[in-house]
Amino acid sequence: MAALPHVAIQVRSGRDPESIRRLISAVTEAVVTSLDTPARTVRVIVTEVPTTHWANGDVTLAEAAPHHGGQP
Repeated sequence: MAALPHVAIQVRSGRDPESIRRLISAVTEAVVTSLDTPARTVRVIVTEVPTTHWANGDVTLAEAAPHHGGQP
């Protein structure tokens, strides 16, 4: 039996559930097309990370937000 495709995605928290749902559908379709595998075998896990727990160059997204018009 072939291994089940598993895709793990990390995004900053705050996106609406509909956006996450669209992401899951798009990723699933990409895996199905790329690997020629049934959608039922594709596993997609989306983890939302608080902006206080995500950093670029020792600056969290929360810290950077005020410097970019509120958008990290």
